[in-house]
Amino acid sequence: MIEKKVYLKWICFSRMVSAESTTLTDRQVQVLELREQGLTQREVADRLGSTGSNVSAIERAAERNVEQARGTLQLIRTIRSPVRLTVDAGTTFDDLVDTIYARGDEDGVKIAYCRPELYAHLFGQLESHTTRNRLDTAVEIGLTRDGEVKVFVGDE
Repeated sequence: MIEKKVYLKWICFSRMVSAESTTLTDRQVQVLELREQGLTQREVADRLGSTGSNVSAIERAAERNVEQARGTLQLIRTIRSPVRLTVDAGTTFDDLVDTIYARGDEDGVKIAYCRPELYAHLFGQLESHTTRNRLDTAVEIGLTRDGEVKVFVGDE
């Protein structure tokens, strides 16, 4: 039992995140880490002195916790960015910037960036999601009450 605790602490230290700071239990973190290393459920069970069905149940519970955490993040994003808009794939950066300013005006939010700054801010966050100055994927943009522009892509 002591070996497992030491191993778990090493895992958490190596990631600089502790299980206590997440919605996952120590055991869920331990199982997920071993599975990420490529071990089968049976191998994880053998290593932890458990059963395959128990490891499977732990993984399912961890996935539920992860989904609940995602939902929590989405709620916080909504609270912190009361103005949200979805921008379709194929939109140019010029149109994206125009859309953000228009939506800010529409909702009484003064955008905290001048046009070149906003363009640079967006490109910095979306560069990996663009080709030739166009979005490759749909993104969500959030505007905070103080004019900050938040970018949400997929599960980020």
